[in-house]
Amino acid sequence: MVVARLEVEHARRQPGVDRVENYDEYPGEPRAEGALTRTLEALGIAGRIGADHDGYPWILGYQGPSLSALSGAEVVSVGAIIEEQLAVKSAAEVALIRESVTWGNLAHTLLQRYTRAGATETEVSARASHEATHAMLDAIGPIYRGQQPFMEGAGAGYRGQIGRGSTIPHALANNVGFRPGDVLVTGAAAAVWGYLSELERTMVLGEPTDDQARFFGHMKVAQEIAFDAIRPGARCADVDVAVRAYYAEHDLMPYWRHHTGHAIGLRYHEGPFLDTGDDTVIRPGMVFTVEPGIYVPDLGGFRHSDTVLVTDDGIDQLTYYPRDLDALTLPV
Repeated sequence: MVVARLEVEHARRQPGVDRVENYDEYPGEPRAEGALTRTLEALGIAGRIGADHDGYPWILGYQGPSLSALSGAEVVSVGAIIEEQLAVKSAAEVALIRESVTWGNLAHTLLQRYTRAGATETEVSARASHEATHAMLDAIGPIYRGQQPFMEGAGAGYRGQIGRGSTIPHALANNVGFRPGDVLVTGAAAAVWGYLSELERTMVLGEPTDDQARFFGHMKVAQEIAFDAIRPGARCADVDVAVRAYYAEHDLMPYWRHHTGHAIGLRYHEGPFLDTGDDTVIRPGMVFTVEPGIYVPDLGGFRHSDTVLVTDDGIDQLTYYPRDLDALTLPV
């Protein structure tokens, strides 16, 4: 590993790492990239180098030269190999995802319990996440490790998907207040030894209107079509095609915004994707989120997301939070 000086002790503690080189700081003087160049030379690495990215994979202010420019070598992408290794989970990985599901479910239960007209998403999300995380620590105590850059502990929230904001699939939390009649799109998960799951539900604050109930029903059926289409030997694209066919049949395509789902595990989004452009063959051990959505302007967004494991003959639905409208209608 080649790291900044502040990461040396951290890097040396990682299992499987037998050599750590470092630079002082970025951009540094002498330049930070020199440590990488010297390490490649010392290891005799030249000619062709396999890497998931020709240079620094995220931006974060880095404006230096690429790996190929530093090394003078041909950089060959091995990203597809890494994705292939991530795609099929071992029994141990599945067990950790199931544990994530348990605590995400608790966080969502508390989120629904505390959501009420007049409250704000910030206070409700913080309370639910805080209490769920403490309950998790009470249950599994000092053995717990998060090991996730995306989140720590258990959490649930709305990301601003409240009322009109629910029509935006990826909104941002904005301390929105809840009002009677709002359609709410939630999200809950827990970081467990590096692994993640995904649980999302559509809720309505107060008695649903006929239109809200109708689109909620379409969303629920579309998700069930996806559940039925996920099976070993099918293509990921087949799942999305089946869902889109339902949208087309019921004139829902004006309200379509995104594909049916994606793989999940160590990263919140992994490949393959349940998308018309992904011909990956589905295999046992893959874990997907299933989340077709319907987004109706001036009415609301409707999306459930469940985490499912592909088995030898279909799926095992790992998330188990109620999906029906009655259970997800909140009193005013």
